[in-house]
Amino acid sequence: MRFCPYVQRAILVLVAKGIKHEVININLKNKPDWFFEKSPLGLVPSIETSDGKIVYESPIVCDYLDEAFPGVKLTPADPYEKAQQKILLEHFNAVTSALYKIWFATKDNKDTTELKAQFFEKFKKLEEALAKRKSPYFGGESVSMIDYMIWPWFERFGVFDVQEFLEKTPNINAWYKLMLQDPAVKKTFTEPDAHLNFFKLYSKDSLDAADYGLD
Repeated sequence: MRFCPYVQRAILVLVAKGIKHEVININLKNKPDWFFEKSPLGLVPSIETSDGKIVYESPIVCDYLDEAFPGVKLTPADPYEKAQQKILLEHFNAVTSALYKIWFATKDNKDTTELKAQFFEKFKKLEEALAKRKSPYFGGESVSMIDYMIWPWFERFGVFDVQEFLEKTPNINAWYKLMLQDPAVKKTFTEPDAHLNFFKLYSKDSLDAADYGLD
């Protein structure tokens, strides 16, 4: 689905590794029957290889792509570093959970002050983790899997109205600006207004939300 952050994870990896691929978009509010044969849970992303193998769930898809295809390796070879990235991703899941709480509250016209404070408490842990690494990226001196796994939500900060917190986290803000220059991020980037307009339609259960911006 064009606006799904989980899908963007997989496309970032495909682009970063130079893997030839074709994208078939699914309207998540009107899923075709055939899609459940490709993804039994009805979730995106799901990939099908040229020999008919099916893989789904974004972290699994991304790991598979990195292991199965040649090109730059995004996952650290060192087992400890690989484990550290997975731990950081678990911490980031708490951040995304807090973001969606803000969005649902906004959708229902509720005050989000306390929810944003809760978000920032979790977000600061990411700032601390990056500061502790003393590197420009969460994975080290260059972009790696963890950076691509968390990036899509940063691209959507305008939707959640939390851009202000970037200025309060200098290490993450510097990382954010570096990521905007990454070739794979540039290739998959969607303008903030498009994300916002999609979410407005999606929150109204519009069947046309997934097609926002198409002629």
